[in-house]
Amino acid sequence: MWREGTIGIPKKDGGYKAVHYSVKVYEEGSQFGINGGKISKLTLKMYGVIIANYDRGWDIEPTCEEANLALCILLNEHN
Repeated sequence: MWREGTIGIPKKDGGYKAVHYSVKVYEEGSQFGINGGKISKLTLKMYGVIIANYDRGWDIEPTCEEANLALCILLNEHN
């Protein structure tokens, strides 16, 4: 099942940076999922730029702290 949304990552000076995500989540984990989990496809964007992309393997590993934090949130929520 595809899911899309936005995660607000807090900035040090206040406010938030918006990370938009699109993930394909299955009911069970698989060898193709991130860390053997349920997410087999994932795209993270910030300001219209792809900051992470996974399609049964990393095409673009997380490029910044915001991408890492958003990935952790999504893995926690969907795995």
